[in-house]
Amino acid sequence: MRTINNSTRLSLSTNQLIINQNKLKSKIMKTVELKISRIMATLLILLISATMYGQVDEWNTELIHDSEEALQTMLKQSPNLESFYNESYGYAIFPKVTKAAIAYGGAFGKGIVYKDHQVVGSSKLKQGSVGLQLGGQQYREIIFFKNQESFEKFTNGKLKFDAQVSAVALRNGVSLDAGYQDYVAVFTQTKGGLMYEASFGGQHFKYEPKDN
Repeated sequence: MRTINNSTRLSLSTNQLIINQNKLKSKIMKTVELKISRIMATLLILLISATMYGQVDEWNTELIHDSEEALQTMLKQSPNLESFYNESYGYAIFPKVTKAAIAYGGAFGKGIVYKDHQVVGSSKLKQGSVGLQLGGQQYREIIFFKNQESFEKFTNGKLKFDAQVSAVALRNGVSLDAGYQDYVAVFTQTKGGLMYEASFGGQHFKYEPKDN
């Protein structure tokens, strides 16, 4: 009877050892995967940032052309946007915003700023977010400013979207008042052409006058 008990104890101890080893391996693997995800996310964001900013550090006709093309595409595919375009004090067009995420996300872009439908400067868009994410996309973004105060807040670098700010998904009959939040209206369009609604908390901007 004692021999059976000892064997049982040995078997239980062995099984518990195996379970503990598996738990330790699992914990180590999760730690390694998290560190790898963080490193990859950091490298990806740095790469995108360097690419986006390196290509458009100087004024060039290509960026203006791309912005004009993006504006015309958005107006053509979403006619309701024209009322914002006609009535706004000014606007900023980002023809290509690149958003990517591996555990940690970020978005980068550069666009042209207009006042009275004339080019007055450029702007760099940057957005960072933390959370479980995976994937990437590119989209166009246009920001309308209803009055001088909101426009100057943007050009002075004081405009930063909080977590409650969302892009407006255009629908038939959308009004000017419905589109603006604190005299600022944001519209986005995927590269495939669809308007969509999404949160833009954390977006901030750096404005550069054309004369600089």
